Amino acid sequence: MACPENMFFLIVLFMSGVLACFGQRDLNTTMPDRLDVLTGSCMQIPCSFDIPGENKYKLNTTIQTSGVWIKEIPQFGYHPDNVIFNSSETVNRYQGKITGNMSQKNCTTVFFNVATSYTNRYFFRIESQPFRATDPDKSVYIVVRDLPSSPIITVSGEVKEGTSVSFNCSAVAPCPEHPPELTWTLPTQFTTENQLQENPDQTKSVLSTVTFTPSYLHHEKNITCTAVYPVGTSNKTAEHAMMLNVSFSPKDTLASISPADPVSVGSCVNLTCSSTANPPVTTFTWFMISGGNLTQNSPVGTVCANQATAGEEPEEPAEDQSEEIHYGDIDVSKLRPKETPAAAQDRVQGQESAYAEVNVTRRGAQEPPLNNLDGLYAQVDKRGAC
Repeated sequence: MACPENMFFLIVLFMSGVLACFGQRDLNTTMPDRLDVLTGSCMQIPCSFDIPGENKYKLNTTIQTSGVWIKEIPQFGYHPDNVIFNSSETVNRYQGKITGNMSQKNCTTVFFNVATSYTNRYFFRIESQPFRATDPDKSVYIVVRDLPSSPIITVSGEVKEGTSVSFNCSAVAPCPEHPPELTWTLPTQFTTENQLQENPDQTKSVLSTVTFTPSYLHHEKNITCTAVYPVGTSNKTAEHAMMLNVSFSPKDTLASISPADPVSVGSCVNLTCSSTANPPVTTFTWFMISGGNLTQNSPVGTVCANQATAGEEPEEPAEDQSEEIHYGDIDVSKLRPKETPAAAQDRVQGQESAYAEVNVTRRGAQEPPLNNLDGLYAQVDKRGAC
């Protein structure tokens, strides 16, 4: 049986009305997507609203406007048990109050003595004359925990030896009336600055900034930020530890010679150099200076005591002279063809010298003195360039 034309017209009108109803929101609310709160504490829900279109003229700010919070689903009339708070009522399932000014479209609400059963999704509704509406598309998810979330430590810039650095510790403050107290544990002296700040989603957090000057001794040491939340007559604590990664120039440079016993002219010795740095040392370069001239440049620490030049008359040793002592000079400077003043300052601060004693024993009176080992140097390059 075919539908009459007038029936088709009514169906089209009905469907278009349904689409218009579901396509437009009578109330737009702004609130955080999620809040993590503590059992037994309070929680503040930052909330604001706007009434779009022609409906904005229906809100009469001269009369009392009630705020309603509904859990789990936005339907108001069909599930009255889901209404947990109505500001027009003196007794509510959740103890709380709207602290915002509803006439200024501020619906910020505080709930007290929250329990783990409060974990759920919540929608906001306005009850006024003649305007009533719920925002079905925006809600806040409340998570109630027995223990607080750990604070977050961040650092801006490089942690470098001898340079002042600041670390930030942030902890959420779901109950701004009783914010957490932040304390630091560091392996050195420091200064702190604390403040309560507002986040982009209008939630609150406590920010603590600590400033200190690290040294190489602080490398791989822990710093800890501890957040203490007052809950009733007790406290709940959470902390975050971070290991320091301090950049520093070579330290504890050590040179050694093998064999360590006195060696004879013509024999060879192995020179060993070690150093601690961050980033680690990647290149050790040995070089020897004789008479002011560079005579050897090698990454291998092996030095041989040469004989006298052919045709040269050997020098007769003194009666009380049985050995000579020579030193290996370990130079930890960073050599460059051209360096900036800042680089030169880093080079001076990073220099170290260590000495390795070489005892050279003559085998006979006709053997010449070992006079071509004026200085042994080791260049330590952290970047791998000789």
